Amino acid sequence: MNENIRERSFLGRFAWLSIAAAILTIGLKTVAYALTGSVGLLSDVLESFVNLAGALMALAMLTVAARPADEEHTYGHNKAEYFSSGAEGTLILFAAVSIGYAAIQRLIAPRPLEQIGLGLGVSVAASLVNLVVAIILLRAGKRYHSITLEANAHHLITDVWTSAGVVIGVGAVALTGWERLDPLVALAVAGNIVWTGIKIVRNSVSGLMDAALPAEEQNAVRAVLAQHLKAGVECHALRTRQSGTRRFVSLHVLVPGVWTVQRGHQLLESIEADLCRALPNVTVFTHLEPLNDPAAWNDTALDRPETSAANSEPFLK
Repeated sequence: MNENIRERSFLGRFAWLSIAAAILTIGLKTVAYALTGSVGLLSDVLESFVNLAGALMALAMLTVAARPADEEHTYGHNKAEYFSSGAEGTLILFAAVSIGYAAIQRLIAPRPLEQIGLGLGVSVAASLVNLVVAIILLRAGKRYHSITLEANAHHLITDVWTSAGVVIGVGAVALTGWERLDPLVALAVAGNIVWTGIKIVRNSVSGLMDAALPAEEQNAVRAVLAQHLKAGVECHALRTRQSGTRRFVSLHVLVPGVWTVQRGHQLLESIEADLCRALPNVTVFTHLEPLNDPAAWNDTALDRPETSAANSEPFLK
């Protein structure tokens, strides 16, 4: 088992931490809802069930993503992480609909809240659990470049803000006596959850569609290539994409036709090594071509055209 596979397997421990936190907060928030009868706190309970489902999905997909490449998946299993974030985003949207339905029912038939102080205290304790776990997951996600852990962390942080809004709403009911504030806050919570779910689903779709690397990472690639471009050396057909934690960079390097194969190979080795140092978890594909051969300019596009493109401008000069 290589270092990358061991690292991906290690991430499952953080998913177990998220699962434990979700179970604990479900229990605490259910107690808070039972004490107060607040539909806002009920919305918090429902979102915690989404957290649990998302954490279970994250564990499953991190386990799949940690598998080494095989004959059927020669580029590895990294894209499995996108299924986790996509499923979590969908569950978030489902929870938002459920919260909205419960809130509308309570708007139509408002109900007085009970034992507000104790209920809010229990809810705040649950929020602190989520906050601590979210910070741990976010740091781990950034350190190990896991979009699954980062998505899970951002979801928990959203849950913390949601709980804060619910606490404010329930507290306002206690101060003003206006019972409809509780379901109104729940509706606001549902709207916030919808926005979070849409963003998570959108990011998953973007990854599955092989979107290019972020602008700052593309700039890092160009900075490395600029160091190797000199008289008689050019690059084109630069393409980037991300598959879970794995990044892919491909490009063509054009050199004078009089160069030996060994000299061209040494240049490509140097470029690939520098790119690997500039970006974590990157796989680099390079293709060597003679600068003075018109055929070298025929494959700058994704599909090689039948006509010559000898007069095309290089991607980088």
